[in-house]
Amino acid sequence: MRWWPRSLRWQMLAGLVLLEVLSIALFVALLVRQQAHEVHERMLQRLAHQVNSMALQSAEALQQQRNSWVGLSVKMMGEAPSVTFAKVTDPAGNILYVSQGEAEQMVLDAAERAQIRLIKPTESTVFVFGNGRWEGVRAILAGGQVRGYAWVETDRAWDFQELDSILRSTLVFGFIWIAASALLVLLMARSISRPLAELHRGTRALMNSPEESGNFPLPVTVHNEIGDLVEAFNRMVASIAEQRSGLNDTLSLLDSMLANAPIGLAFFDRRCRFVRVNQVFAELTGVTLSRHLGRTVLELLAQPVAQQLEDTVLGVFKTEEPVRNLELSGQGGRNGRPWTWLISAYPVRTNPQQVRWVGVIAIDASERKRSEEALRKTEKLAATGRLAASIAHEINNPLEAITNLLFLLRNFSGLEDPALNYVMMAEHEARRIAEITQQTLRFYRQSTLPTRANMADLLDSVLALYTGRLHNLNIVVERRYDAAMDLFCFSGELRQVFANLVGNAIDATASGGRLLVRARRSRNWRFAEQEGVRFAVADTGSGMEPEVSKRIFEAFFTTKEVTGTGLGLWVSHEIILKHRGLVHVRSKPALDGELSGTVFQIFIPDEAEPAESVNAPASQT
Repeated sequence: MRWWPRSLRWQMLAGLVLLEVLSIALFVALLVRQQAHEVHERMLQRLAHQVNSMALQSAEALQQQRNSWVGLSVKMMGEAPSVTFAKVTDPAGNILYVSQGEAEQMVLDAAERAQIRLIKPTESTVFVFGNGRWEGVRAILAGGQVRGYAWVETDRAWDFQELDSILRSTLVFGFIWIAASALLVLLMARSISRPLAELHRGTRALMNSPEESGNFPLPVTVHNEIGDLVEAFNRMVASIAEQRSGLNDTLSLLDSMLANAPIGLAFFDRRCRFVRVNQVFAELTGVTLSRHLGRTVLELLAQPVAQQLEDTVLGVFKTEEPVRNLELSGQGGRNGRPWTWLISAYPVRTNPQQVRWVGVIAIDASERKRSEEALRKTEKLAATGRLAASIAHEINNPLEAITNLLFLLRNFSGLEDPALNYVMMAEHEARRIAEITQQTLRFYRQSTLPTRANMADLLDSVLALYTGRLHNLNIVVERRYDAAMDLFCFSGELRQVFANLVGNAIDATASGGRLLVRARRSRNWRFAEQEGVRFAVADTGSGMEPEVSKRIFEAFFTTKEVTGTGLGLWVSHEIILKHRGLVHVRSKPALDGELSGTVFQIFIPDEAEPAESVNAPASQT
């Protein structure tokens, strides 16, 4: 807290003053509450007494037929310091006498009139009306009949004058008490703060000039725990001075290595505690540099990496031989991805007979591992693509011959109807095989220049590739697109995008699900002036969690474990960006029997020349 004082003396003073202010405030609150209650009770009793007195005086005056005495009684009651206003009315509520002003010009308030029917002849009534005004009323009985009513309104300010006086006296006492306590605390804190200030001065001197010994030992002026602390500090300074001469060279060399090495460096003692680390090593572990010192490997790193590193360090202490290129791997870390370190450990000797520390060199090989794995996956995919294209090419030639033979057999052999139907079915299936091989070749032999392509044919060709899987899983396909709609694009690359989306939708959809493929003319949802085609691929599959949905376009991120490469949606995303397109993803995971599924919406602008790249990333939700 920046507002809290840093000095011990002022902290004690501020704490005491705060405590006493709170205590006095609580006492004042309780006192005011109690006194206010007593003032209220006295006001009610006084008001009842005043109105009874005025009613009795008025009744006596009326019995003696001296009506002027009634007015005199009202005037006298109005002059009382606790009375704001007094008046007498007839039984109907018409004002006859008032303590101030003219009676003919005044009338009862509506709240006062409402009290007339509630007044009991033998009792006085006190009530509140208006803005907190208190008034008492009593019937005037003369000869056993109600001849009128006596009204007295109290002065609330007069009631609280005594309360204000008590409050002022309490506050004056509180200020005097706080001042006296503060003076006492300042005197007591001085005996504590003076030796602490001396200890602080010595500490700063040790920090600024460790080699200067003229300021030590510090004088011990008190004989208590603080004095013991000063003596312990003096012994510590003497011990540091004794060790400094033998450690200067080692520390200089170590500091130079730690400051300039582009690799992670750490040094351990025989208990596997961190002695020194550099910033690079702290970044590898994800723990701040200051938290390493004095802690063990098991306290900072996760298992089993911590155990492997500890065994390595202890092994170097035991054998006094270095260990090189030990590979440590783990999951998580700063970015949540798998990581790999290459560790080398070597003994550090302060004399030829003893290994004092073990130094560890850590190199982050995570990117290299990921690059090697990505290269292997890419090479597998490329080899698979070449193999598929070669097979499709080789199948295409004999397939043409089979198609021609079936055509000749159907038209020139004179077969009967049953056999002719079988030939026609075989010819139909052969054409299907030919179409599939052509689609496979289109994926491999993509055009290098954009052309205007028919979107219905493109989407139909993609769905034709998955006809078998869709039929086996009993997935209902809904196609909603215009047969004549076209788009200026790289048709082969867009075919790859929709093949990835449809394939993922089939993988996520259980038997009996639905798959919707839609395309229509639309406008950019960010820039309404840009026209193009909006595609949608929706399924009723298992959906995705929000954490998964945020990472689906990352390279090598996959939830399919062994069967996935993590490249399909990443490549699709790059193709969409190449066309200056946008992608919007909505997904709801299956929870408690609710409907689930995923919707990919893609907008591709219909431009004359799609750009090779864009700066704005595709949106996703």
